[in-house]
Amino acid sequence: MNSQNESGRGERPYDVVLFGATGFAGELTAAYLARHAPADCRWAVAGRSRAKLEALRERLAKLSPACADLPLVVVDASDRDAVRALARSTRVLATTVGPYVWHGEPLVAACAEAGTDYLDLCGEPEFVDDMYVRHDALARETGARLVHACGFDSVPHDLGVLFTVQQLPEGVPLRVDGFVRSNAMFSGGTFASALNAMGRGRQTLRAARERRLHEPRLAGRRAGAPVGGPRFSRETGAWALPLPTIDGQVVARSARALERYGPDFRYRHYAAVKTLPMALGGPVAVGTGFLLAQIPAARRALMRVVEPGTGPSAERRARSWFSVRFVGEGGGRRVFTEVRGGDPGYDETAKILAEAALSLAFDKLPPTAGQVTPAAAMGDALVARLREAGITFRVAHAR
Repeated sequence: MNSQNESGRGERPYDVVLFGATGFAGELTAAYLARHAPADCRWAVAGRSRAKLEALRERLAKLSPACADLPLVVVDASDRDAVRALARSTRVLATTVGPYVWHGEPLVAACAEAGTDYLDLCGEPEFVDDMYVRHDALARETGARLVHACGFDSVPHDLGVLFTVQQLPEGVPLRVDGFVRSNAMFSGGTFASALNAMGRGRQTLRAARERRLHEPRLAGRRAGAPVGGPRFSRETGAWALPLPTIDGQVVARSARALERYGPDFRYRHYAAVKTLPMALGGPVAVGTGFLLAQIPAARRALMRVVEPGTGPSAERRARSWFSVRFVGEGGGRRVFTEVRGGDPGYDETAKILAEAALSLAFDKLPPTAGQVTPAAAMGDALVARLREAGITFRVAHAR
């Protein structure tokens, strides 16, 4: 068990609390915990509606009879006192409630104050940067680990790069490119978060500038994730389109935190597209969505296309998959690796969030605090958990 949390286990009633458990991603995460949490794990579900929580508990009890007595915590994220009490009641607080820029800060603030480990599924750079500026320093004082992007954004990429780096020589400049493929659908919550982020370009740039003013400079090393240009990737046999998501930022922060990434590290993040028409049409579709997101009325209309709280059916998720292939080079060695799993946005995201919460609660981890990445906070321990849970990390080829 991680010594950072071990001493406080008996003082708090819960090891893990899942907030937003009655939403689409939240219920999938709760179902995973019902099936896989160890018998001695003291966990609870939290949300605004007691009726919805009670209905959820009934469904979970069908998966695991032990859940018939699962504790329910009724709390509204806008009630600061209730949120503080929630944070003080648990060692790890995981939340699925987004868009985080609207709903997330009270939980982050309460966890930083209480010394409680915090996890979310946030892929919103503005929120992550604002939370660093406002709460990293206090979290470092209290020992809280604030870990954002603990779903498909950005664990397969962050841990996949860590896994790739570990196959390369130490102490030399390293270059890694990641290529993402998937056939999955998204939920209403994810769609709303993406549109909201697209419509907040100025705020996102402001938050990034503010973070740079507060973030200490890396001494004696370099680590970055520049946006690459579109190209045909001979390594994957696909067109590579730059993905300007939060994933590259997370990888770069892991590289700055961990010396194993070497003295000069660069990561580039791409979508891998098999056909030229798709490669040409994808940027057009994204660009059109970005332009529409700048118009409030159009953004609200688009959000109604897929209602928040909804998502793909179990049958559709069962057909979904993802693959992230990495090409790493350094010190005269070249390695090809892959992280692969099932439905990325929901089944695997629920698995990742749940296993990350259990890792923070029970694994022996390196001593970290403040805003930290999944690779820096949990690293090999979470890789091992995800492999055991069915997500593949493999070396495809090396020379």
